[in-house]
Amino acid sequence: MAGILVIAEQRRGELRPVSLELIAAAQELRQGGDSVAVAILGPEPQEFVAALTVAGVDEIVTIRTEVPEFDPDTFEAAAGALIAERRPAVVLVAHSVDSFGYAAALAARQGFGFASDVFKVERIDGELVATRGGYGQKVSVELDFPGRSTVLLCLRANMWKAPDPGASPNVTAFAAPAAPSRAAGRSFVEVSAADDVDMTAAEFILTIGRGVGEEAKIPQFRELADAVGATLGCSRPIADAGWLPKSRQVGQSGKTASNCQLYIAMGVSGAIQHLAGMKHVSTIVAVNSDPGASIFGVARYGIVGDIFEIAEELRKSF
Repeated sequence: MAGILVIAEQRRGELRPVSLELIAAAQELRQGGDSVAVAILGPEPQEFVAALTVAGVDEIVTIRTEVPEFDPDTFEAAAGALIAERRPAVVLVAHSVDSFGYAAALAARQGFGFASDVFKVERIDGELVATRGGYGQKVSVELDFPGRSTVLLCLRANMWKAPDPGASPNVTAFAAPAAPSRAAGRSFVEVSAADDVDMTAAEFILTIGRGVGEEAKIPQFRELADAVGATLGCSRPIADAGWLPKSRQVGQSGKTASNCQLYIAMGVSGAIQHLAGMKHVSTIVAVNSDPGASIFGVARYGIVGDIFEIAEELRKSF
């Protein structure tokens, strides 16, 4: 059969949000009579059926595993057996620490087309094309997969919006083959996040770009962001210079403003890599002294002016 298979992720009994984004990506790729099946692995996979019952899902496949935590040998064996039985044209998994453990190995052993860290998928003239970064995210690389009947893609998180609830998928069970594990788990250690802020959760973001000129100007925009109740973000040049933490970078090689409702871009030119992190934002306000800046092409409201003067006027209002 053809169609699209999504392998959802759960961790310690909680469905990872990227699982729903994978379903959204599957909807974009769907064509003709393609079906979308979502597989979930775990000791009690049926517990995730309700959360995975979202628009566009035709079938949820539960795969019961004996191991309580993620195990690469178990996942590779189960996913490989399911793919062999279903023969989907496309398999979507998260670009995550879990998929690092089995996805590439599975694709290599089975001869699948493969790409990791994919942030865009589409069909061009009926052929699957995946886009990922190259040369340190300085360029976008388009990949196709001639002669491959099955393509496995690891998709970057926070690039697709989760679909709305509402579906009536069939729920089936799949028996995972026995897979001796080469690993032995002792205990689970939750790694503390190094990021000082979660840009993907911010609803109001004030981002600064190359137009700030120097590091000494950063504090006044941090104060402005605090005054208006925004999360301070930045474009890549600011993060690369070390003026703000990498966790605050919005863009293709940074974070995606997934939940942002209002985005104020000050001194941001609007390079395509930065715009990739803003594609879900409903309202964009751009402030730039260059009337020809690309950012004005996507902004709902634009102000041509000095960002320092505009920032000062805003500060006076609060």
